Order: sequence, then C-alpha cells, then structure tokens
Amino acid sequence: MAWVMTRHGARGTRYTGAYRDPDGRTRSAGSFNTRREALRAANREEQKVLAGAWHDNAHGDITFRDYVEKEWLPNKHVEASTRAAYISYLDKHFYPFFGHRHLNKISPSLVQDWVTQAKADGLAPRSIRKYHVFLSSVFVRAVKDRVLVYNPCDHTELPKVIAAKARTLTPGEYERLLAALPDQHRLMIETLIEAGLRWGELVALKPRHIDFLRRTLVVEETIVEVSKKHSPTGQRYFAKPYPKDNEPRTFGVRQAWLDAVAEHIQANGIGHDDLLFPTRAGSPISRNTFRTRIWLPAVKASGVDFPVRVHDLRHAHASWLLAGGADLMSVMERMGHSQIQTTQKYLHTLPDTDQRNLDALTRIQTRQP
Repeated sequence: MAWVMTRHGARGTRYTGAYRDPDGRTRSAGSFNTRREALRAANREEQKVLAGAWHDNAHGDITFRDYVEKEWLPNKHVEASTRAAYISYLDKHFYPFFGHRHLNKISPSLVQDWVTQAKADGLAPRSIRKYHVFLSSVFVRAVKDRVLVYNPCDHTELPKVIAAKARTLTPGEYERLLAALPDQHRLMIETLIEAGLRWGELVALKPRHIDFLRRTLVVEETIVEVSKKHSPTGQRYFAKPYPKDNEPRTFGVRQAWLDAVAEHIQANGIGHDDLLFPTRAGSPISRNTFRTRIWLPAVKASGVDFPVRVHDLRHAHASWLLAGGADLMSVMERMGHSQIQTTQKYLHTLPDTDQRNLDALTRIQTRQP
C-alpha cells in the first residue's frame, strides 16, 4: 500500500510519496506540493512493482565494464573456449568504446555510433552483426536484472551482409594439397577427409577410438586450446569427454584408411590411450602453429587458387558425400550436426554440380519415347 509522508520545512510543507520495492524496502516516489500528487506518484511506482516492471534507477550507475565483469560474465555457464572468445570480444571491441560508460547512459544512438565506427574501421558486416548479438545479450541480462528498462541494442541499423558463394575443395585440388604437405602430416589430413572431423576432435583421437574389426570410428572427445590466462586449468590444452554437439557419434571408415592408421600406430609405438597425432613432445598439435608453419605453405605450394582453411576439409567431406549420393540424414549424423539445415548447405557446392544438372536435363529431353 502506497502512502504519503508529510515534511515541514523553512519553505513550507512538502509531501513525499512512499512505497515498497520488491525487496520490501521503503522507496520515495518524489516530493510534491500536494498530498494528492504525492500519492499518485507513489501508486504509479507501486503498480510497477506489482507488475514486475519496476527497476532501481541507482543500479544503472554501474559502468558497462563493472557490470560485465561482476554480474554478466560470472553467471555465464559456457565452455572455457567460449568464455575466452567473450573476453577477447570485450577487450578488443567493447571495453574501449563502452567500458567506462554507465549502463543507464548507453543509448540506442551510442550503440549506433559503435556500429558506424566499426564499419568505418573495416570490420566486416557479418562480424559486426555477430558482435552486436553478443553486445545485445549483455543488455538483455541487464533488463532482466532490472538494471535497465530497455535494451539499447533494439532497432539498431546494421550493415547488410552479402553472402559469398562458398568454394569447395575438389578431389583434384585435395590431391595436390596433400602432395605438398610434409610426409609426417599427410595421414592426419587424410583423416580429416575420411571422417570430416573438427580440429579438436582430430587432435584428440586415440587408437582406442578405432574399431578395426567393425571398421568404425567413435568421436567422443575433443581437445580445446585456449590461452593460459583464460584456461580453467591454467594449461593451454584441456580435454573434454564429449564433442561440440555434446553427443558421441560412431560411423564407418574405409579399409585403406584403417590400414594406414594401423601402420602409423605400429611404426610410432603409439599406445592404446596415446594421442594418434601428437607433437614430438607428445602434446596436442596447436591449430594456429600447424596453420602458419605447415598448412599455409602447403596451400601456396599446391597452387590451389583460393585460401583453403584446414576446416574446409570438413566441408569437403560433407560435400563429397552428398555429391556421391549419400542421404542428408546419414551425413548429418556423421558430421554431428544438430540441425538438418546445417547439412543442407553442403548440397550443390562442387564446381561441376551445375554442369551435372544440365547433363541430367539433356538426358531427359533427348530420351526416346
């Protein structure tokens, strides 16, 4: 129940509207010249409390950086690699622009200024949209915490993203790239084409994950690489007993690959629980080190005329399967995709797909009755 407190002073009598906040504390709705005005103001605030729409204006005085570091980030239950990425986004893109500003002073116009500046600095439209989603999630939490009454990221004008047509590595280009790699790394790259693994799944492989009799491979572990500063263990690498999609998957592999792996295990004395593709020191191979020292020089030497990433071998695996007639659902399960739409994007990505479509059209039209 709202009420009015009367205050007598040197300038006369003033009336203060009072009400209780969601925690039961007495709050002021402001001071007025009449009791009626004070009661109306108190009733309005009380209705906000009852409707769950009330917020404490004083909470908005916290700076963006303090809110993120003391409230938002500690309560994000995410993987260590995701947390490391969040911290990188904040340090590089958001703390310099928003860090010192009070939350209740960050307006939609200020968010729009950030977008405009990011675009002028050369940040790609797709990246701006990704970072804007991240920024919005901070303000969504602030609204839920009743620190803010609205999300300043709502209705931001974002730059248009023009999707570029994906280029898929062809079998011929793959053979050239494979030949350009040092001998000791070829089987590892062949494994990416054979199984369509993510990098963390590849470097986590062990002989115990392979069933040579049933000719199957089980993907049930992944190795995450983060900076020591952001690692939960203080180490650069740590293993997770589940892949990115949180479910192990088992699928078939070809005999030729199994024979090559068996020879690799025997020649290098690899134990049942040892890493299949470790460094000489026995540790996991760093993705970035492999990319800069091994992969990029091989791509250049191969003569492949587009910037192939290691991850593109996973894309090629899915595209080749679909182009060869594999059904979507089986490829989806093999890849560990959670949605069929993710797998569908690999349809018709090989450069000769359109010609094969035209050839099929010609065959139908020229078929004799």
